[in-house]
Amino acid sequence: MAIVQGAEQVKRRIRAVLTAPHLAAFLPATMILAYWYGGEHLMVLVAVVFPGLLAIGGALTRPSPPALRKVDATTGLPERSRLLEQLDLGFTQDADYEKSCLVLEIDEITKLAEQLGNDAIDHVLRTVSDRLRTALRETDLICVLGVGRFGLSIDKRQRVDLEATLQLAARLQAAVSDPISLDQTRVLLSSCVGFALPGKSPEANGEVLLAAAESALSVAIQSGPGSIRAFSNGMTPRVGRVEHNRDTLLCALDEGQIKPWFQPQLCVKTGRITGCEALARWQHPTMGLIAPGAFLPALAKAGLLERLGEVVLFEALTALRDWESAGFIVPTVAVNLSADELSNPTLSDKIRWELDRFDTPPERLVVEILENVIAQTEDDVAIHNVTALTRAGCKIDLDDFGTGNAAIASIARFNVHRIKIDRSFVTHIDSDTDQQSMISAILTIAKQLNVGTLAEGVETHAEHAMLAALGCDHAQGYSIARPMPADEFLDWALAHEQKRAADMVAPKLA
Repeated sequence: MAIVQGAEQVKRRIRAVLTAPHLAAFLPATMILAYWYGGEHLMVLVAVVFPGLLAIGGALTRPSPPALRKVDATTGLPERSRLLEQLDLGFTQDADYEKSCLVLEIDEITKLAEQLGNDAIDHVLRTVSDRLRTALRETDLICVLGVGRFGLSIDKRQRVDLEATLQLAARLQAAVSDPISLDQTRVLLSSCVGFALPGKSPEANGEVLLAAAESALSVAIQSGPGSIRAFSNGMTPRVGRVEHNRDTLLCALDEGQIKPWFQPQLCVKTGRITGCEALARWQHPTMGLIAPGAFLPALAKAGLLERLGEVVLFEALTALRDWESAGFIVPTVAVNLSADELSNPTLSDKIRWELDRFDTPPERLVVEILENVIAQTEDDVAIHNVTALTRAGCKIDLDDFGTGNAAIASIARFNVHRIKIDRSFVTHIDSDTDQQSMISAILTIAKQLNVGTLAEGVETHAEHAMLAALGCDHAQGYSIARPMPADEFLDWALAHEQKRAADMVAPKLA
């Protein structure tokens, strides 16, 4: 795939040169030179050959026809895979625009299909799809996600915010609600819409953004016909379109299909690797890499979050030991603890036992706890576990800071080592003064409490630079590196430190 994409890129560049307007200006000059050096016969030959070469070059560099894509038989619209491709493009660094994701579903579509019959419901779906396409710009995309459910990728242009997206959702609902003539009757429809803005996506990829939008749609459907809901961090991501049963999930955990990948964390000022976060990933033997949003809710539903925590902790401590044996020391590794895990009275003892088993100093383990979990201080067991881990020497990171309601007193009470600034505050910090003000306020609070700061979801170098200017301590995100398996992380870390050392030496030599 990479070779094909590279070849297409070369062809586009050559074609751009061949079709550039200024190239035609060379023809008269070429004719004069031909006449000067070879007389009339050479001039005639050049007059024939030169345009011919341009035509041949244009034909050879013509873009390859797009591969045939699977489309919905009823509406002719592309399906889920095409939508995921489009949403992924919005997270690339060279993207012209970010992508917002909307998911619209006709209310009570199953009941409606039973009432109208197959032919009639097909007519309804074709009519609705045509109306939705008409309501969108040419650069936007609409796909079919299921019977009566449509997914949309919308270019998030300048000044397109929550309010503008709500207005768009209302326009789409209005288009759906116009009466549809069917034989001698009229069909009146309503619809629910869920949407997710790119800055609210838990992770910077299309699968997670779509999962977030479908989570919002689920909440909208529960709220009643005609509802609109936006994704927020408090919503539980939907389970993926493949429901994984408990036996399948347990097998995946036991066989090592589900294990942590590691995302580096850097000192913003120096670029030094200060740690990494262990993030669960599922490498399925037949389905490939499954996004966390498609299996973590299923693990929670199956009561397997504690088992997942055991696997992640074991693999994370194994990675620390293996990296150190290979000659590279990663100062800390961070693991996430769910509310279910914190409710286990033996959790702190289990973690201390694992640290002793690997002979790992407790200060090298960072425990990440969601801000809303810290806020629920009435859970005595959770308080006991957090306090015990802190006393043992483990570090506590407060995750998704700014999205919950943890009091400042709670930060001091639990001896929080560092607050992780949520991605929603980091997005566009390089250009949005409101974002800059919010981050500045958070950093001021952290400084007054003598607490470290780590910005997560740093997607661009400009955001990274602005965080450094504002005084943030650490950063984590795709602008640095994506999560990687343990062996790939070691290779990346060695290369990163070599480059950093070379960059430090270069100014001295100059």
